[in-house]
Amino acid sequence: MAAKLFALDIGTRSVVGIILEERNENFHVVDILVEEHKERAMVDGQIHNVLKVAEVIQSIKKQLEEKHGPLEKVSVAAAGRALKTEQAEIKMDIKNRPIFSEDDISRLELTAVQQAQNNLVQNDSDKESSHYYCVGYSVLYYRLDGEEIGSLVDQQGREASIEVIATFLPRVVVESLLSALKRANLEMEALTLEPIAAINVLIPPTMRRLNVALVDIGAGTSDIAITDYGTVVAYGMVPNAGDEITEALSDHYLLDFPLAEDAKRAINTNDFIPIQDILGFDQNIPKEEMIAAIKPATLELAISISTEILRLNNNRPTKAVMLVGGGSLTPSLTTILAEKLNLPANRVAVRGIDAIQNLTKEAHIPISPELVTPIGIAIAAKRAPIQYMSVEVNSQVVRLFELKEMTVGDALLAANIPTRKLYGKPGAALSVEVNGQTIHIPGEHGKPAVIMLNGQKTNTKAAIKNKDIIELLEGENGKEGSASVRDLIDDASVKTITFQGVLHTVEPSVKVNAKKVSLDTPLKERDKITVDTPQTVEQILHAIRKESYVAQLNPYMFTIEDKNHYIPAFSSKLLLNGKSVKLSYAVQDNDVLEISAANPPTLQQLAVQLEKKFMEHIVLTFQGEAIELTRECAVVSIGEMKLSLSDSIPSGTILQWKQVNYAPWIFQDVFRFTDWNMPEGAGSFQIIRNGQPSRFDEEIFGGDQLEIVFK
Repeated sequence: MAAKLFALDIGTRSVVGIILEERNENFHVVDILVEEHKERAMVDGQIHNVLKVAEVIQSIKKQLEEKHGPLEKVSVAAAGRALKTEQAEIKMDIKNRPIFSEDDISRLELTAVQQAQNNLVQNDSDKESSHYYCVGYSVLYYRLDGEEIGSLVDQQGREASIEVIATFLPRVVVESLLSALKRANLEMEALTLEPIAAINVLIPPTMRRLNVALVDIGAGTSDIAITDYGTVVAYGMVPNAGDEITEALSDHYLLDFPLAEDAKRAINTNDFIPIQDILGFDQNIPKEEMIAAIKPATLELAISISTEILRLNNNRPTKAVMLVGGGSLTPSLTTILAEKLNLPANRVAVRGIDAIQNLTKEAHIPISPELVTPIGIAIAAKRAPIQYMSVEVNSQVVRLFELKEMTVGDALLAANIPTRKLYGKPGAALSVEVNGQTIHIPGEHGKPAVIMLNGQKTNTKAAIKNKDIIELLEGENGKEGSASVRDLIDDASVKTITFQGVLHTVEPSVKVNAKKVSLDTPLKERDKITVDTPQTVEQILHAIRKESYVAQLNPYMFTIEDKNHYIPAFSSKLLLNGKSVKLSYAVQDNDVLEISAANPPTLQQLAVQLEKKFMEHIVLTFQGEAIELTRECAVVSIGEMKLSLSDSIPSGTILQWKQVNYAPWIFQDVFRFTDWNMPEGAGSFQIIRNGQPSRFDEEIFGGDQLEIVFK
C-alpha cells in the first residue's frame, strides 16, 4: 500500500490541505482542498487566533477523512513572511594582534549574527534574543581599514569589520502552529519553512549552487528566498502581492473585492471579462484594457520584489527568478521584473506543479503555481523533515529547531552565550600625554576561548548532532598596555647625519613630567612627555655639540665709520648634500652636512668690493720711455696701525678709512719715478709737453708725452 502524506499550507487568506502518495520514489497528488478563513485569523504569517485557524484545519481534515480515511499526522510550514531579516555590522580593533585565521573570522561572523539578533529585540521589551531561531545568514562584506576586501584571512591592519544579513524565525510562530494542530487533533509530523518547501521541489540540490531567487506571491505578501553556494542564503518579504492587483481592479471598475478577484483570475483565460460594478451595470471588458488598468499596480509590485531581491543578494541581481503562488499569474509581471533586474526575459518564469520532478496528479487537480508550496511541504516532510535536536552547552540543555545543518555557532546563539566570551578580555590601555596630545597604548588582545565538542577541540563552524555536549573554556585576558619612550617616538625623530665627514646619531630631547630621561625609560599611566626633535641645521649642530660652527656661518662683515658692510662672497658656506642652504633648512635622515670655511679677504680685495680707490696712478712717456706715477689716495688703519693692501681683514674688523686729497700731478713729480739724470755739462734746455713748451710746475695727465730738449 502506498504511503499517504497529509500536509497543510496555512496562508493569510486560506488553508490548503493536500494528500500525496509516495509510489516508488514518485509522488502522486491524490486530493487538494482549499478553504478560506472566516475571520482575519492570520497576520504576517503568524496565527493570531488559534481557535479560528483550528476550526478551518478541523473542517479540511474532516472532509478529506471522509474520502481518504483517518488522518492523524500532518506536515506544516512556517510562513516565509514570518521570517525576520536583520543586518548588523561588527568592527574589531586588530592592531598588534596575530594574523586572521578562519576561526577568527567565523567567531567575528557569529558576533555579527548575535548583534543582528539583539537589533531585532531592542525595540521590544517583551522579547528576548532566545525568542528567535536563526535560520540562516550570509556575509554581505568584509572590510579592512574601511576598504572592502574579499577575505580577511592572513590580513593585517588597524580595524576589521564584517556585515551580515541574518534571518530569524520567531519561536511563537512554531508554538502557535503546534497549538492549532493540537486543537484539531493532529500531530505535527514535520515542520519546514514555506520558501524551503518550494525550493526543495523546484530546485534540485545539484542546482542550488546557482544564485537563484524564488518568489512566492500570495495574497497579502510576497515571500523571497535566495539560493547560492548549495544552500538557501537569505530570506525576505515585501508587503505587496496579489491583493494590490485586485484592489487596482476594484478601484478602477468599482467592483466588490470578491468580484474583482474573480475578474483578475479570468484575465489569463478569457479575451473578454464580464463584470458587474457596485451600481449594477454589466460590462464586457477586453482583456487588453484590463491589463492596462492593472499596469501601475503590477509595476509597483515588480519594483518592490526586485528591490528586495537586490538587498538580499548584496546589491546584485540573481541569475534567475522563479515565481510561484497565485499572484505570480499577474499579466506582464515576469516581463517587468526581468526589466527591473536587468535580466533576459527568459530568466524570470512562473513555475507550476508541472515543474516538480517525479510528480503525477489526479485529473481534477489544476496545474497551478498556487499549489507548488503545499506540495513542497508534503514532499519536504518525507525527503527533508525538520526536527528538534537537544544539545548541552556549558551544562545547559538547549533545544534547536533543525532548519539546516546545525553548527556549534548555532548552539552558542541558542544558549545565549555572549560572543564576547569567545575571546579573553583585552588588557587595559595605558594613557599618556605626548606634547599635549593624549595617546592610548592598547593592552594585548585576549586569547580566544577554547571550544570543546564531545571532549574534542573544535570551532564554531563544526556540525553538531542530537545529544552533543559543547563546552566553552573562556580565553585568557590580555596583558595591560605598556611602552617605553622609544616606542612613542616616530622613527623619523631619530636621524643619522654626517657632519664634516663624521657620522652622528641625533636623538630627540625627551622629558617625562619635566625631567629629562633616556629613550628607554618605561612609561606609567598619565605620564606627560615632552619631545623636542631637532629639525633644522642649527638645531642639529647644537644637538651634536658643534654649535661653535654656527658663528662661522655668520655673514662676513666689517665696519667703516659706524656703518656695517656685509659681503656674502667672503662668508663661509653651509652645504647640505653639496647644495648651499641656510641654518633654518630642515635636515633629513642620512643627510650630509659640511661647512666650507672662507679665508678672510685682503685690504686690496675689500677695496675692490667697495669700489674705493686705495692708490692713484697715471702712465705717461718721459724721454721716450713709459713711466707709471703712483701715490696713495687713502689711509686705512685698525686703531693706530696702518694697513697695507696685502694685509688680511678678519670678519668683524672696525676700519678707519681716510681719503687723502693730493694736489694735481706736475711735471717735476716725474723725477721721483725715473732714474734719468741731467747729463754732465749740459747746457741750456727746453721743457716740452706734448710738443709744446712747458714748465716744471705745469699740471700733467696720464698719456702725456714729456721731454727735456738740450740746446
